[in-house]
Amino acid sequence: MNVLFLCTHNSARSILAEAALNHLGRVGGEQRFRGFSAGSSPRENQQPNPLALRALQDAGIATEGLSSKSWDVFALPDAPHMDLVITVCDNAAGEVCPFWPGQPATAHWGYPDPSNVTGSEEERLDAFKQTLLAIRRRLELLINLPASGVDRLRLQQAARDLAQKG
Repeated sequence: MNVLFLCTHNSARSILAEAALNHLGRVGGEQRFRGFSAGSSPRENQQPNPLALRALQDAGIATEGLSSKSWDVFALPDAPHMDLVITVCDNAAGEVCPFWPGQPATAHWGYPDPSNVTGSEEERLDAFKQTLLAIRRRLELLINLPASGVDRLRLQQAARDLAQKG
């Protein structure tokens, strides 16, 4: 199951979600869930927030290959088919998204932007770690949904219900 996480700059929350799902989505040696991320206005240098990368590394989650990219990439005909599209920031939830081939299920999981936290580097890193923890809790519930009998509407409702948890 392919899941696309969207946020405006694709540098923090959506990157955390992509990497965490790819880490958690391997079940019994098989990649049952595959995470992707993108944004409406990705960072110009295509580099995720360094504190997001550090939070992932501190949690033992691989960061290789992560980059900020436009969501237009996933609307192209040769893009991977998405089963679920989840916005993780309020700005992206309110924006007009591209047409997603295959009409995937959609949900919104809002998280405060850890990039907006001020203070020492350790305090700012802690904000990223707390956001990763919150995302991870929802993802663990998502990946434990029964594999059989999950059609698009059930998947959409389950993903939307998870927005109320964690």
